[in-house]
Amino acid sequence: MTNDELPGLPASLPVIDAKAEPTLRSAAAEAFYTHAIRELAATDIPFLVAGTYAVSAYTGVVRQTKDLDIFCKAGDCARILEHFKNIGYAVEIRDDRWLGKVFEGKHFFDVIFASANGTMQVKDQWLEHARQVELLGSRVRIIGPTELIWSKCFIQDRGRHDGADIAHTILKAHDQIDWQRLLAYLDVHWEVLLMQVLNFRWIYPSERDRIPDWLLDELLGRLARQRQLPSPKMKI
Repeated sequence: MTNDELPGLPASLPVIDAKAEPTLRSAAAEAFYTHAIRELAATDIPFLVAGTYAVSAYTGVVRQTKDLDIFCKAGDCARILEHFKNIGYAVEIRDDRWLGKVFEGKHFFDVIFASANGTMQVKDQWLEHARQVELLGSRVRIIGPTELIWSKCFIQDRGRHDGADIAHTILKAHDQIDWQRLLAYLDVHWEVLLMQVLNFRWIYPSERDRIPDWLLDELLGRLARQRQLPSPKMKI
């Protein structure tokens, strides 16, 4: 498949050589994901591969994965689910605000169009800044490193925290991150970005210069100004 065969994307979309791919639990899982990717790539529905596959591609970190994360715009989620339902797969709308699923027995992949907390929606900009990669025998779009970090910033709860994925992505792909765009994405939630930046600096003290000085100055400046203001009245 050539660049021109990827619907909705410019021919100049960068191609990356994936550093690694996750390991799968079984040959049956690999067959399911291979077929699912081939089916998606054959449609005219724009989508992005994200999650563990994207982290492995950018960082070389290899770990076992239980699923596949497919990102799309909200209006395309139902199209993807309908396509797989029509060819015999079980589908489920897990949460109408952000998540659908496609099943083959115990194997599944997620169709994601927003974040669970409603702060992030997949939009055209994600597709414009995607990369191309060979994955399971198909040429597909993979989420760009800037959007990959954004997609993981709010995954921090009792059961899961993706701070390590963010730190590894900064370490290996810092020169590909659009820090201005990342700050714009997280403008309202700048404290979350500051937390991730400080976490990286603590984990990799000899690579602290991979965070731009202007970004750290901007975030610390916001913190200093915030400290001079009264606490908000609204309790969250």
